Amino acid sequence: MIRKSVAALTLAAIAPIASAQTVKMCVFDVIGANGDVYNMIKDYALEMKAHGVDFELKPYTDEGVAVGDFNAGQCDVVAATDIRTRPFNRFTGSVSAVGAIPTYDDLKTLLATLAQPKAAPLMKANGYKVLGIIPVGAGYLFVNDRSIDTAGELAGKRMATLDYQKDAIHMVNFIKATVVPSDITNFAGKFNNGSVDTAYAPAFAYEALELYKGVGDKGGIVDYPLAQLTIQIIAREDVLADDTSQKAREVAWGMFPQAMNLITSQEQAIPEEKWIRIPEKDIQGYQEMFRQNRIEMRDGVNGAPDVYHPKMLGLLSRIRCASNPSASECTSANRE
Repeated sequence: MIRKSVAALTLAAIAPIASAQTVKMCVFDVIGANGDVYNMIKDYALEMKAHGVDFELKPYTDEGVAVGDFNAGQCDVVAATDIRTRPFNRFTGSVSAVGAIPTYDDLKTLLATLAQPKAAPLMKANGYKVLGIIPVGAGYLFVNDRSIDTAGELAGKRMATLDYQKDAIHMVNFIKATVVPSDITNFAGKFNNGSVDTAYAPAFAYEALELYKGVGDKGGIVDYPLAQLTIQIIAREDVLADDTSQKAREVAWGMFPQAMNLITSQEQAIPEEKWIRIPEKDIQGYQEMFRQNRIEMRDGVNGAPDVYHPKMLGLLSRIRCASNPSASECTSANRE
């Protein structure tokens, strides 16, 4: 009798593993299988085993190929930057709207909100589901000349710009800089060899992509978050049940402290003298410039592409005004 009970308990313990659903995931990390993003997705996949999903991960160093394979059905899920995944979900793809999340506290509030069950309907669009959002750090402007510290100084400068990032192209044109079409595999090389004057990336790129070479002795990193970059995990809508998809989003949100510890260590590892600090009066001007551009790119006016989702911009506006109620935008007639 005791032997039968032990056998029953053993079978019960292994049942969830035996019945786990196998799901193939294409994972983009510019470093590949040894990169920090890939390792975070490995942790995410490990946690998801407890919820009956066994993710089979395949690393990609070329984001375009990863998304292309997902589109071709070679994987059920893709983990890639929000810039690349925006066509699958315009709402979550607007998290990286230019200048829209000025602090990591605001980012924390946003991601906590998006992980709630009441946000689930917004996680579905165009036959796809968002299974999680993981931050990879604020995007900063890397420059090869420290005198490039205002929007005016950028006029005429060559900027490595992702050729599929319509909002970035619009901003570069707005400040009268020169777009140098690039992609995530070659922008660092262009900056490092002097083909462009500026590049835009999170802090991890300073060491991982050797952007310190492009910065050199005369350059620096402008200490203002142009956008918050995230890795978004996108699945075809029928791959996971709705309740499992919600669990997946909660697992991703649970990784926020781990992601932020990594981001903080990467930012602190950059020598202090390489940061270009911006005066508060200039920051206020930039915030209004970015806000006007976001409105243009929400509405598709003045030659701007309509890339930002109105609901996301509205949510981000409320978050900013909750944390900084005295900001001029909070009483503006054309609130986002």
